[in-house]
Amino acid sequence: MKALAIVPPFARSLRLAPLARINNLMALRRSRLDLADLPDHLVRDIGLTREAVLAEANRPFWDAPEHWKRLR
Repeated sequence: MKALAIVPPFARSLRLAPLARINNLMALRRSRLDLADLPDHLVRDIGLTREAVLAEANRPFWDAPEHWKRLR
């Protein structure tokens, strides 16, 4: 008789969670680089200064917003 593998329904999501985290961090890095590429008139339109944009763009990719770090 063959044994059946019983896998909890959340097991797949547990395996994929690190990949999702990496994907989110890569997207964050791309967003910050895109922000840095905005022309000055668009930076002013969104209410930021060039200095604030550069400070955000130069943050390391692992420095994610606090709400991303909370467990769900």
